[in-house]
Amino acid sequence: MNGRTRSRVGLRRATVVVVVGLMLLTTGCIRMPEGGPVVATHSRGIVANEPPIYIDPRPPQRGASAPDIVKGFLDAMTATPIQTNVAKQFLTKDAQSVWNPERQTITYADTPSPIGLSYVTVPLAGAHRYDARGAWRGSLPPPRNVVQFPMRQVDGEWRISRAPDALIVPESWFEQRFRPVSLFFFDPTARILVPEPVVVPRGEQLATTLVNGLLRGPGRALTHVSRSFIPPGLSLGLSVPVSGDGVADISLKGEVGKQTPQALELMLAQLAWTLRQEPAIRAFRVTLGGEPVSLPGGVSVFDVDHGGAYDPAGFQASSLLFGLRGGRLVAGRPDTLAPVDGPLGATDYGASADGVNLRGTRVAAVTDNGRSLLEAPVRGPQGQDVHQIVSGATRLLRPAWDFSDRLWIVDDTAHGARVSFVEGGRIHALRVPGVSGQQVPRFLVSRDGSRLVAVVHRRSGDALMVSRLLHDDHGRVLRSTRASRIGWEGSGSLDIRDIAWQTPTTVAVLDVITPELAQVRTISVDGSPLGLDSLTYTLNGRVRSLAGSAVRGEPLYAVSNTSLYDLTNADQGLTPLDAPVSTLDYAG
Repeated sequence: MNGRTRSRVGLRRATVVVVVGLMLLTTGCIRMPEGGPVVATHSRGIVANEPPIYIDPRPPQRGASAPDIVKGFLDAMTATPIQTNVAKQFLTKDAQSVWNPERQTITYADTPSPIGLSYVTVPLAGAHRYDARGAWRGSLPPPRNVVQFPMRQVDGEWRISRAPDALIVPESWFEQRFRPVSLFFFDPTARILVPEPVVVPRGEQLATTLVNGLLRGPGRALTHVSRSFIPPGLSLGLSVPVSGDGVADISLKGEVGKQTPQALELMLAQLAWTLRQEPAIRAFRVTLGGEPVSLPGGVSVFDVDHGGAYDPAGFQASSLLFGLRGGRLVAGRPDTLAPVDGPLGATDYGASADGVNLRGTRVAAVTDNGRSLLEAPVRGPQGQDVHQIVSGATRLLRPAWDFSDRLWIVDDTAHGARVSFVEGGRIHALRVPGVSGQQVPRFLVSRDGSRLVAVVHRRSGDALMVSRLLHDDHGRVLRSTRASRIGWEGSGSLDIRDIAWQTPTTVAVLDVITPELAQVRTISVDGSPLGLDSLTYTLNGRVRSLAGSAVRGEPLYAVSNTSLYDLTNADQGLTPLDAPVSTLDYAG
């Protein structure tokens, strides 16, 4: 903690308290040895179960000043149900004909105060921008957060002569009416789905919005990151109707060539994974250029569980926990951890960290006080097939694996982090701008191989950074994008002890506030402040690390040497380990 004591701003969350570390069991009292008891305060993000309040904005009023017209224009964009008919009345006819609020959405935190006459200026405090698909494109710092409205008098009344092509709305309004989802595209090799977080309007048009988002494709910014198998140039009919029994009808219009069964299968997988986020949909039908889509065998109604083999969390990935006990590799469930029957389970190689591939068949173990890396089978003949793949390093971090069995390595040297990966038996260096050369105590790679998330240590406090990993059509790594910082709500510097995947698009972060107080928060990898599905836990007691899986529904554990606490299931609570472990996590 470096002597730091930090304050926290409230998170606009409801809270319940659960006692974690001191529990009365049938065998007596169990206490976490690190300084329990541990108390977990569990907070969940805002969930809009109630329909938003109906808002019918006022049209322009006679004699209104230029600032009042601009304020009325901004107020009119909060119409509920969402529509911009009234907002257009504040514009000149020429401005109405070219204004396109569907191009982007800008949110702001505080009520703006328009100032001016022929040019009205509006500063938007706490502004964020979302593109046409609903993907977060970052905050708007000064001066980009200042919007100017040129004004003109029409028949003696002030009107706006040019408006930004954006829906400009308060953050609170936006949170109540939009929800985070993902659009599912494929990696460049078409072997695994890559989710791209977006926010979309709630309500009956959700299915329509999701399909339209897929039709827009991943965009140029994601070239070599993800691709779509929905043929380009298609458009959707008026909407995606959903029948009473939960079947969505998707009519895609446009000229398309003959599609192979393989291409249709990939397109259907994209639709299935994207539409399953709407609970009212259980299946869907598709017409493509007027022709019903069917697969060999005549199947033309597709369940939303279609495409399981392309699971972004890894198809048939191991669900076991893996860790180190006395330098040996153990595996199992929290109450059944036992040494594996492979070389690292039988012999103490002095391992201090381990990473197991998604199938649970290979393990990479950091040894020699962080200077070496061994690779071995998780199971198999003892003493055989143990290879040293790195030697002479400075401080190797826990390695990571992606779906293609590519092994990712970070060496935190005196001159900063060096990122590399092992593929085809060779080590390849990769420069990750914003991460390479920095002090990096922790990192993750997404199972789909599209994201690298790293903790970067700075004098002002730790920062969580994310970079996209670019591949060619054969899966070869080309380069990475410059890492961008994932926003963190609240004040005070961060002391990030550990990070873990919670879903394919959310990361759990363990932030140490004092030696006896920590906070775990799940946040989106895109950095969007709209964390409606976020979770926050405040832990009173010493927690060493996290164990988290990208598989939705797998428990997120707070880990001590001798106990686990299931943060996502308060009823499960504390699970004592029958012997101490030095590390524990899922595959990946």
